[in-house]
Amino acid sequence: MDLADLLDEKSVVGSLRAPTKKQALQALAEKVAAVSTLDERQVFEALLQRERLGSTGVGHGIAIPHAKLAGAPRIIGVFARLERPVDFEALDDEPVDLVFVLIAPESAGADHLKALARVARVLRDPAVGNKLRGTSDPTALHTILTSTVQPNAA
Repeated sequence: MDLADLLDEKSVVGSLRAPTKKQALQALAEKVAAVSTLDERQVFEALLQRERLGSTGVGHGIAIPHAKLAGAPRIIGVFARLERPVDFEALDDEPVDLVFVLIAPESAGADHLKALARVARVLRDPAVGNKLRGTSDPTALHTILTSTVQPNAA
């Protein structure tokens, strides 16, 4: 599964201004709704509910909020580079500035997990993180994310 299958160029926010985790999730839910047929409020509530189970901040300034939603036509990705890092209650207690949202159909099963693993693998690469932090241009960010080739990709 390639990130190009999950992430459209219109789904990339180059410089998101959000002073809190909740505001970042709200803005990202708005973006998911804008690039899909999904309801913004439902997306936001699903992301918040998932965060209540435990932070999706995976460390090194990265968060991968995700949820399954009835009505999602396919797995949808939205990426944002935050203007300023925010406290995401991440595993390493570091603030987050790179956020990749995944919304999957309720029936996605293993595909949802494969997408999560793929996103995590790409974002965990320090070189990719440095490149993403080095630009706020949405087209460049999309290219960085979708042109990354990983061996043994699921």
